[in-house]
Amino acid sequence: MSAALHPAPGGRAAWRERWLNWRNGLVADPRFQRWAAVSPFTRFIAQRRAKALFDLCAGFVYSQILLACVRLRLFETLAAGPQDVSEIASRLALSPEAAHRLLRAAASLKLLRALPGDRFALDDLGASMLGNPTVAAFVEHHTLLYDDLRDPVALLRGETTTRLSDFWPYAKGDAGDESACGAYSELMARSQKLIAQDVLDAYPLGRHQCLLDIGGGEGAFLSVVAARHPALRLQLFDLPPVAARARRLLASQGLSRVEVHSGSFLDTPPPQGADVVTLIRVLHDHDDDKALAALRAAHSALPPGGTLLVAEPMAETRGAEAIGDAYFGFYLLAMGSGRPRRHAEMIQLLQAAGFERIRLLKSPRPLFASVLTARRV
Repeated sequence: MSAALHPAPGGRAAWRERWLNWRNGLVADPRFQRWAAVSPFTRFIAQRRAKALFDLCAGFVYSQILLACVRLRLFETLAAGPQDVSEIASRLALSPEAAHRLLRAAASLKLLRALPGDRFALDDLGASMLGNPTVAAFVEHHTLLYDDLRDPVALLRGETTTRLSDFWPYAKGDAGDESACGAYSELMARSQKLIAQDVLDAYPLGRHQCLLDIGGGEGAFLSVVAARHPALRLQLFDLPPVAARARRLLASQGLSRVEVHSGSFLDTPPPQGADVVTLIRVLHDHDDDKALAALRAAHSALPPGGTLLVAEPMAETRGAEAIGDAYFGFYLLAMGSGRPRRHAEMIQLLQAAGFERIRLLKSPRPLFASVLTARRV
């Protein structure tokens, strides 16, 4: 874009930029770095920032240590209590030396806790992994992402064919058949279960009569809704092969009362009759034009006064900034569709679709999903 569209900042903004340039020049100076590393006034800050920079370099190694723990079922092995290295090595089919290396690495990452006598136990993060098998499934899934990120510059320039785009065929406009959609539908179901309770805690559905879940996948979110609100009428809308899977799985769970409808929000009107429509982790998977189409489909399905409930991982979520812009930014790039959006961008999309009275609700774990409501007036 031309400079005229982005004029140089003035006033306070200009002073901030000049200060930032001066500060960056100082921090980049090797002489200042050496002084900061030994000065009692700045030593702690310098050490902390050096560790943060090294963690960025070593992050892939850390993730692969976690993957090894998951694949070897190390957390399950230690579920009954602490064990010594030789016993763990035997159970994992590793040499004692290799097992000790893995155990020490996992302990440094707070996955395990090293105990006297060369014994190891679960630490908080390892116990959390054990209590959330969904996380382990995502650790395995991320091998696709890591492969796609081998050349991040080529990815940014659009010079690669990614494995994630093949895993999520709808990102390329291909619904696929039931066998093709099985893997991604199952993974989506796991992610929906992970946040469903958080969404319902943020927005109780007791005052509503009928809920339509657009992009509802195999019905994982609706199964949680059904347990908490047994009198609520439930509808699901998704692509034909996904809807076919949903019918069978919901029936096997005794949830035949869920009305399953097939179609694409890009060209098929969703069913009518709901006074609340949900889009649970759907919009960030799509570019703006398709996300807007999903919101307009939700708007058309609602009566005046109806409520839209959106749950999305959002950019610039306080305390989870890197999850939005770094993790989801590059995951969705490799997937080939969608982007993380800031709160203001979500409001713009909702307003463009005809919604008003937009509110950001408090949710228990906004790093997984922020929750917004909007009304069709």
